[in-house]
Amino acid sequence: MKATLIKLWQRYLSEDRVRQAEIPDRDYIPARLRGLVRSRHGNSVESVDLPVNPPILPMLAKRIGELPTGRDWIFEPKWDGFRALIFRDRDEILIQSRDAKSLNRYFPELLEPLNAQLPARCVLDGEIVVAKNDGLDFEELQLRIHPAASRVKLLSRQSPASIVFFDLLCEGNRDWRSEPFEQRRKKLESLLASAVPPIHLTPATREPNVASDWFRRFEGAGLDGVMAKPISGAYQPDKRVMFKVKHERDCDCVVAGFRWHKGGDGTAIGSLLLGLFDDSGALQHVGVCASFTQTKRRELVRFLTPYRHDALADHPWKSWAEPASNDATQRMPGGQSRWSHGKDLSWEPLRPELVAEVAYEHMQGTRFRHMAQFRRWRTDKKPRDCTYEQLEVVPPHELKAIFAGTSEPMRAQVPFFDARSLRHSRVGSSSGSGVS
Repeated sequence: MKATLIKLWQRYLSEDRVRQAEIPDRDYIPARLRGLVRSRHGNSVESVDLPVNPPILPMLAKRIGELPTGRDWIFEPKWDGFRALIFRDRDEILIQSRDAKSLNRYFPELLEPLNAQLPARCVLDGEIVVAKNDGLDFEELQLRIHPAASRVKLLSRQSPASIVFFDLLCEGNRDWRSEPFEQRRKKLESLLASAVPPIHLTPATREPNVASDWFRRFEGAGLDGVMAKPISGAYQPDKRVMFKVKHERDCDCVVAGFRWHKGGDGTAIGSLLLGLFDDSGALQHVGVCASFTQTKRRELVRFLTPYRHDALADHPWKSWAEPASNDATQRMPGGQSRWSHGKDLSWEPLRPELVAEVAYEHMQGTRFRHMAQFRRWRTDKKPRDCTYEQLEVVPPHELKAIFAGTSEPMRAQVPFFDARSLRHSRVGSSSGSGVS
């Protein structure tokens, strides 16, 4: 049995395909294999001995409505990318995703810079991002998760990724997880004092007014909001002990279909499929809304029943409901992708006569970046009035402004994405600009 477990774990670590299985629970991994990571070349397995070894899940955040006040917090911009823990033990590097999978093969351009710039033995927490035209591009980032190595290599040259670090788990032989975040941040600043692209240190401040300003201004650069971290907080893997404040707006959408709740076919609604009319008059699928209570899911079954009658006859997404449909030019609400992982995305059409008010965070291209939240039915609004014109247009904002400062002497001249000189912000500054 032990030999079988060892073989399975070795096979798992050495595979280069896109994995669907979860990393085994640490208690079931043989002790002598718990320190294994994939090499920076992605084709071998070597033993490492760090104070913090993979797999380990990152610390998480709980959403709140507004920024906390007082001096007990350190605020940071919330980056919109792929969360990643970086494990380095000399020549061995593992880029681990939020769900404990290796990302090494998808971001080959990061391996050499990480090897060259990080301490010889360390574990850092950060976010992988792709920036284009002075803003973060999450759709471009998603394209990197591709099974073809040749495609990944091409994209790594066309749209190279960067990584922004914001926490330290260990360095050398010292485990920093139990230390207050304030101390971890200071140590991280010293470790990355000479960092150059694509390695970056996130700005940070103790000033709530500065954080509020970031929240208002930096959305145009593609940032998700602002993080609030207790200065005395320890690093607690997989625990929601940080806080995040994110943008939220309202939008009226056509409800043109739904999906059954998992295990509740015919008895409970899982999500509603949302659409907006574009300039040509076509109804575009923009996302879904969900998070209903069980009672509401059952009520929706009865409420939506009349709108299911002959729904497909003149439905604008009729061709997408056909199994043989190969229309790759538009997003199909039931289409499989590399992100669906085999989930049942089949959908039921509704006559596009209902309008729902939903809350959303921001748009990514022509779609909601995250799942929308149902607010209420708008029986007073016509479906044809649900267009893209109602959406708030966020003014673009250059990424360089996120790292810029005015009155404090520069600690390091660090180009960020666009090769212009910027500054990492330090915690604890008393500069008049408030950027610390």
